[in-house]
Amino acid sequence: MTFASRKLISPAFSPTPSLRPGNTAEILVSSDVPAGIEAVGYLVGTTGTVPEELRVDRDALRHAGFEGKVGQTLLLPQPESPALIAVGAGERTPTVSALRDLAATFARAGHRYHRIGLVVGDDVGTDSTLIGQALAEGVLLARYRYTELQTAPKHVPLVSCDFVVAPARIEQVAAGAGVGRILARATNLARDLANTPPGHLTAVDLGEQTLQLGQTHGLEVSLFNKQHLIELGCGGLLGVNAGSAEEPLMIQITYRPPASASAAAPTHLALVGKGIMYDSGGISLKPSDPMHFAMKMDMAGAAAVLGVMTALGELDCRHTVTARLMCTDNMPSGSAMKLGDVLTIRGGTTVEIKNSDAEGRLVMSDALALAAEEGADAIIDIATLTGAALMALGTHTAALFGNNQVLIDQGLAASLATDESVWQLPLEHRYREQLDSHVADMSNMGGKYAGSTTAALFLEEFVDGIPWLHFDIAGTMQAEKDDLWRSQGATGFGTRLLIELIRRFVPVR
Repeated sequence: MTFASRKLISPAFSPTPSLRPGNTAEILVSSDVPAGIEAVGYLVGTTGTVPEELRVDRDALRHAGFEGKVGQTLLLPQPESPALIAVGAGERTPTVSALRDLAATFARAGHRYHRIGLVVGDDVGTDSTLIGQALAEGVLLARYRYTELQTAPKHVPLVSCDFVVAPARIEQVAAGAGVGRILARATNLARDLANTPPGHLTAVDLGEQTLQLGQTHGLEVSLFNKQHLIELGCGGLLGVNAGSAEEPLMIQITYRPPASASAAAPTHLALVGKGIMYDSGGISLKPSDPMHFAMKMDMAGAAAVLGVMTALGELDCRHTVTARLMCTDNMPSGSAMKLGDVLTIRGGTTVEIKNSDAEGRLVMSDALALAAEEGADAIIDIATLTGAALMALGTHTAALFGNNQVLIDQGLAASLATDESVWQLPLEHRYREQLDSHVADMSNMGGKYAGSTTAALFLEEFVDGIPWLHFDIAGTMQAEKDDLWRSQGATGFGTRLLIELIRRFVPVR
């Protein structure tokens, strides 16, 4: 299906955000520092020898305030040769996650250089493929900046990064770095989308971007406009959209593996992403505070899912995956959804509106119902859903809910592998009565407490018992300042985690 565009009131978003120069730095692996490098990093622990290439001893480093602790860097400019950067490696042999952090720390220390290199000794790790992946992710994620709307950006884009390793490790490190580059590109696409102002990226705009990305990455893309949604009975998305001057859109994306890559027993995964392009709260208007300002990122779940889908073909995923991005603004107006209104979700469930700012669960419920009708082997959703998740777990850890512990454990394993931290919260059914309504099948809002749990319980109503995971990323959607591989602004949280989960997915029923 296609959808007719309309003229934007502001300049259009880059038509291929995943390919913009800042996201296409070259990753190279070699056994020697190549010519043309502007800055070279060396790992230095708190004990042991100091690499002679740094041309200083430990006493000199300590005199400059560098002790080799994790997170420390020291830039040593040179008159002719590349600048040298000492990177603190700490007391122990770095883990894979620690290597990602070290690479990010190095990349930030070399922020003024286009071409950088990092020397990695033989004493670092044993799995060369994972080492290469972590190093590439750390560098490329740390050097990300959203500069699309700056007329004279000060950011120095990264052109290339060389990893210098022993000759015997080159092939495996390079293979891993190639995977890491794909994962970083997908994450930076999600960041680009979530960082884009709402006036530059409406639901229709996102649909147009998805069509172009679908052609680039071999994906099937269908766009369902307002009339299509009416025919499908998607009352949740239509109800939230009622106050907006912008059209709603359900973006459906399907990845099908080639016959040579498909699993022996075909599996079908369903992804659902919350795509509230801007969330004012509707009639339940949000206060004008920093969180309201960040509501351009209320589509971070949809952005992460789109990033995921662009990576599956390049990574030879063996599962069929269908994603639905549920996209609309949530705005107040004379036609907006009102408190006390009753919406009919896809499948017939009626929902009384007690708070129009609890809109994410409404748009997602339609997609969950559609996924359940298709009989997916598992359903996974991701959404900036509740402030309660932020209050409970802060800005570094997302909430994880699910109805199948085996599938939940797969989600937790993917979290550990990618260092995108999640914590399982209880899907406590004793709170389900908080969603009861006297005039409809249920309401969209629970009580004063356990807000993340009641939101998850609402979503569970629409998965029809199919194994299901729900990631609430309200707290992790953005970083207020640079933090290792998390660059300021939208984090793209969940993109790498979901890719890892899908690649390693094992059916649970």
